Amino acid sequence: MLFNSIQFVIFLPFVILIFYILPAKYRYLGLLIASYYFYMCWNVKYTFLLFMSTFITYMSGILIEKTNKIKMKKVWVTVSFLLNLSILIFFKYFNFILESINVVLDLLEIQFKFLEYNIILPVGISFYIFQALSYTMDVYRGEIKAEKNMGKYALFVSFFPQLVAGPIERSKNLLNQINNINKFNYKKIKNGFLLSLWGFFQKIVIADRLAILVNEVYGNYEKYEGFQIFIATVFFAIQIYCDFAGYSNIAIGVAQMMGFQLMQNFKQPYFSKSVAEFWRRWHISLSSWFKDYLYIPLGGNKKGKIRKYMNIMIVFLISGFWHGANWTYILWGGG
Repeated sequence: MLFNSIQFVIFLPFVILIFYILPAKYRYLGLLIASYYFYMCWNVKYTFLLFMSTFITYMSGILIEKTNKIKMKKVWVTVSFLLNLSILIFFKYFNFILESINVVLDLLEIQFKFLEYNIILPVGISFYIFQALSYTMDVYRGEIKAEKNMGKYALFVSFFPQLVAGPIERSKNLLNQINNINKFNYKKIKNGFLLSLWGFFQKIVIADRLAILVNEVYGNYEKYEGFQIFIATVFFAIQIYCDFAGYSNIAIGVAQMMGFQLMQNFKQPYFSKSVAEFWRRWHISLSSWFKDYLYIPLGGNKKGKIRKYMNIMIVFLISGFWHGANWTYILWGGG
């Protein structure tokens, strides 16, 4: 179910209405059912993966909190990460790994090839797995208590406004709001509705229209001159921003209509004064995720300049790989 579809336009008011009709203590269940229905509209079979990731990290959180032994805490964190990342790697990167091995075998003139599999990438898998893993780390670090209510935790992982394309939420923020669902607030509903409208305008009116021009020029670049290709490149920069920021604004606005405050995901990145500032203002939820759960655990900037730059390179390489299963994404991340 796309945000910019008639199905979603019907789905959303119905969900909001039911949400506010239900007694406060049952609202999370209504949202959980709506979130799983939303995901099932993409692919019913892959709902099992969403539940599996949820169950693994839910149990990991409880087991981490129960044990007082640091070694055992690390064991449960490792198990949680290995199982979740195995799911992500298989569905998103398995064929890419096989293709890369086949290329190496060809270069070595070895007459053997691995067969590729028809694996459909589950929508939103990178987002909800990263969100679930951040919960595991937060419990391990003692920043939050493990959530005992399976339904509330499942809603944290599957909350439909940000399930497919983020923002990647922190457990300290979203779980706390799920446990303290707000009452009806007209101002929040109005502001959320207006923000959603702005997101739809960015996505449908700007991004989708520019995509027509960009695809025409990029798809037939031999017909166009340098200036025209330059203009198409400028339009492409605007297109990708409005497409992603539009989706984020719709998600944040929809959540706000139900009393939830999601984190800001874009902060006028093209007005940045440096490359470092740009990455602090572009896809904020992902860049901050990598900072908190990868860069800092690797040592950050506290182990000398060489280690600092090595850590930065690792983060950018993995960030590039996260965006897509292709060497171009890895090169983009490393560049």
